[in-house]
Amino acid sequence: MTLVKEQEGLYLASFTHLENTLNENAPAWLRNLRRTAIESFAELGFPSTHDEEWKYTNVAPLVSVPFVPAHVKVSEEIRRQIERLPLADLGCSRLTFFNGRYVPELSKLREVPRGLKAGSLASAFKNHGPLLERHLGRYADARTHAFVALNTAFFEDGVFIEVPKGAVLQKPLHILQISDGGGRATLAHPRSLILVGDTAQAAIIETFFSLAADTTFTNAVTEIIAGEGALVDYCKLQQESDAAFHYARVQVQQERSSSVATHSIQLGGLLTREEVQTVLAGEGAESLMHGLYVITGRQHVDNHTTIDHGRPHCSSREVYKGVLEGKAQGVFNGKIIVRPDAQKTDSKQSNKNLLLSEDAIINTKPQLEIFADDVKCTHGATVGQIDPEAVFYLRSRGISEDEAKRLLTYAFANDVMERIKFQPLRERLAERLYARLARTQAAQEA
Repeated sequence: MTLVKEQEGLYLASFTHLENTLNENAPAWLRNLRRTAIESFAELGFPSTHDEEWKYTNVAPLVSVPFVPAHVKVSEEIRRQIERLPLADLGCSRLTFFNGRYVPELSKLREVPRGLKAGSLASAFKNHGPLLERHLGRYADARTHAFVALNTAFFEDGVFIEVPKGAVLQKPLHILQISDGGGRATLAHPRSLILVGDTAQAAIIETFFSLAADTTFTNAVTEIIAGEGALVDYCKLQQESDAAFHYARVQVQQERSSSVATHSIQLGGLLTREEVQTVLAGEGAESLMHGLYVITGRQHVDNHTTIDHGRPHCSSREVYKGVLEGKAQGVFNGKIIVRPDAQKTDSKQSNKNLLLSEDAIINTKPQLEIFADDVKCTHGATVGQIDPEAVFYLRSRGISEDEAKRLLTYAFANDVMERIKFQPLRERLAERLYARLARTQAAQEA
């Protein structure tokens, strides 16, 4: 507890030291937003296992590391490393960020509709101040979430995307987030604001990679606002190093008749916590929420999701799957809230987990909170191992036992992968997943 308080004090002192720099050219509303956020963090402090929402995730390993701000200089060698990343070029537009800072020379826009705004959040403050004031920090609540408060207080740059009313993105927009500690324990606070106008259609891919096996802390917050009748497809891949800490908050606000699909693929990180919250604020809105976590060794992944039905005639479908090996630990806490005015809600939630070792642990807790009486809601969770009868069947067809287990595990996980619409990404992720399962199996045999 003493160490936690000391670290909290260091963050507060760091903000005091950086405040003048952060606010040097910032508008008054942004200065107030930062100040309110750091005050909220001072009041909240880091969460502990005594908090119900953090019961199975201990942040002590994260808090005990004396992180320093990440460097932002992009050398020629770093540029080459980024371009060599397996998912760096997906054949679509790309915005590249290094330790939370925009890198224009490694970014490119292809086949984008007229009026699209995509680039640096820091630059957007100068050109689109009133628009940012209306939306930034209005959905992801820094008053009740410590890590969101830290991001809001400390972020310096990030993603700004505005898809104008009625526009259609023919190909996804890829946000490439790169972390690199340069041999030190560093932290970065990436921030994203994605605005999709009425009846517009957009697909967004956000990927997180590490260039080295440094101990890094990525504290990311993404706010997505879908206008009336908008169609949004958002896919997030986290494959940072096995020494990385990763916290992410994805906050989605949906207006009338909008449809938003979110896909979360988690393969990397030592300790990962991701919170995805969707608010169905308009009648007839639809939410599709998909997730997959494949972890091994001593990895820990915590998924907290919330679908908040606030208006009538809305629907939601949620499917999360986990594959755990070694001494990996997983957490799934999925909550569906149906407000009193949200009559005719139709919601289904499912969490399925496959344990491939005796030491792997999963804590799963699907929840329904229903305050309306004319609804259709179901939820469920399963935890199991590979079906020996299925293995026997494949072996009877001439397939080895190891390959049979790998194929069955891949089929279990690929159910989520197949829901990703963009074929180049789907195919590359499938290849990486199968290769990962093969490596893990070989390591266990060794």
